[in-house]
Amino acid sequence: MAENKSRESALSVKKGIDQPPSINPEILNGRSVKKRKNYSVNEFVSGILSGNRAVLSQAITLVESSLLRHYEMAQAIIEKTLPYSAASVRIAVTGVPGVGKSTFIEALGLHLAEAGRRVAVLAIDPSSIQSRGSIMGDKTRMEKLSVHPNAYIRPSPSAGSLGGVARMTRETIILCEAAGFDTVLVETVGVGQSETVAHSMVDFFLLLMLAGAGDELQGIKRGIMEMADAVAITKADGPNRAEAESARLIYNNALRLFPDSPSGWKPGVFTCSALNNEGIRELWEQIMDYVEYTVNNGYFDRRRKEQAIIRMDDMIMDYLKTSFAKNTKVNAIKPEVEKLLSEGKITSYQAAHSLISNYLKDS
Repeated sequence: MAENKSRESALSVKKGIDQPPSINPEILNGRSVKKRKNYSVNEFVSGILSGNRAVLSQAITLVESSLLRHYEMAQAIIEKTLPYSAASVRIAVTGVPGVGKSTFIEALGLHLAEAGRRVAVLAIDPSSIQSRGSIMGDKTRMEKLSVHPNAYIRPSPSAGSLGGVARMTRETIILCEAAGFDTVLVETVGVGQSETVAHSMVDFFLLLMLAGAGDELQGIKRGIMEMADAVAITKADGPNRAEAESARLIYNNALRLFPDSPSGWKPGVFTCSALNNEGIRELWEQIMDYVEYTVNNGYFDRRRKEQAIIRMDDMIMDYLKTSFAKNTKVNAIKPEVEKLLSEGKITSYQAAHSLISNYLKDS
């Protein structure tokens, strides 16, 4: 009787599943594990131009690397693929957290992919300030789009970069275009004043907003409204439909208060439901109307040339920052400089000047 009770007890331990070994069994058996191939610059370029996604992904990883030994090779790949880029529409999709950026992008991406367009999604995930790590869950959120043959999703960590984008998003756009993707969707981390960085690398800036969440008046205050080429009120379905239409009218009136954009384009405000696939086609038509309008008045080409100059400036700053961080003379005296600064014996200005002076001597 006591034995039966012990068997039925909730405290009894049942046999679990076997855990996988901590070491790859292929290695234990003496078999070699297939390693990632190290491509030359020309092999990278030919693989990208042929649309090889494995090579494209490896090239993007190389471009995103902060190691100085990867820098020259990455730049050589970019320079060789640059003539084959630019034949695409670059679209930034931004909005407050919870607005449904990933859901919207999947709905738009599927609409375009089904129509025969080749879609690359560059999803920027926020990085931890402490660990610098990111969840990178966009392929999971965009389950249907991630397996579509006409789509490619590349999650990248923001890694401390401002503007809601990753450190090398511009370069990633170039590589995706060279691989044959004619539509590039950049999903930013979130919405804020620093989104100007994302705005400086795309053709069309789409702002997603929520209705009934206190965003109507806040959206009017934000300078980001001035950057938007279109505003879309998301989740306009079910009981939210009326609120979304009300928000659309508020934003539409607000946009009239802003000065004309440099392109001369008048931004529209739309409602959409990614869940019901409503308003997606209309938004895409708006984007195509914008492209046609700006191509005809010359703004599209002029904007691309301005972005090339911005990219040059960013590359200079990025190179100097990386070079400074890796400099041996700087790293040799930095602990002592930091100690003096923390003890209040020198000012932040003096500390910075000391490090910069040593860096310039070395160069």
